Amino acid sequence: MVESASRDENASRCPAEFAALAHHLADVSGPIIRRHFRQPIAVDHKADATPVTIADRDAEAAIRAAIVDAYPGHGIIGEEHGTTNGGAEYVWVIDPIDGTKSFITGKPVFGTLIALLRGGRPILGIIDQPVTGERWTGAAGLATTLNGEAVRTRSCGDLGHAALDATSPDMFEGADAHAFARLCGRAGLVRHSMDCYAYAMLATGFVDLVVEATMNLYDFAALVPVVEGAGGMITDWQGEALGAASDGRVIAAGDARMHEAARKILTESPAA
Repeated sequence: MVESASRDENASRCPAEFAALAHHLADVSGPIIRRHFRQPIAVDHKADATPVTIADRDAEAAIRAAIVDAYPGHGIIGEEHGTTNGGAEYVWVIDPIDGTKSFITGKPVFGTLIALLRGGRPILGIIDQPVTGERWTGAAGLATTLNGEAVRTRSCGDLGHAALDATSPDMFEGADAHAFARLCGRAGLVRHSMDCYAYAMLATGFVDLVVEATMNLYDFAALVPVVEGAGGMITDWQGEALGAASDGRVIAAGDARMHEAARKILTESPAA
């Protein structure tokens, strides 16, 4: 039994060479993004009305080329250039600029998200802020680091004293919007518009709770190892582990008590 558990744990760990590649991918994409930041840039809109720029597209293209060069058998899922070999055992999940609206308005609260899935579950995640030079790295079985130094979430079990963040209240629809409003009404502080940077701040002990909906795999895959490796919890609204089959609803908390409190409010009946 002990040997079996050890094998399972080892299987879930991220090989060191893959972590090294993830850092290389962030190094490759960073200069592309910095070159366009706070510069005149054309903004297009995709079918879902979200903005995209040449910085998004070129950064992802560079990342994909580096992955193919290193591991041509690995899969890739990217926000801008789609899916290649999505059924592979190892699949890289890329969001070149998570927070394009912040990027195009000159605010450095966006990030490059780089994740590696094994069997549909995230085992490696990087949140890279190429303008400020901050890089959070999380890997299964290891402590999360910020530029090589370990970081931790903070303890907060009282929702009335919690700092809550979400990208935008507009991402919640129907019953989800009502649930989020209930949660906001009980939180001590509510802020918006930080995208992946809010999860980085949670992992570093400045934010207590991040709740979102209508997320795609490339929006949350990299966040899982970063939050968990810093001592936090991140699941869907039902408390299930996040992965390729998740429905896009996310709860991340620095404290297990905070996570449970938020989950109960989000899933309670409207009359409760």
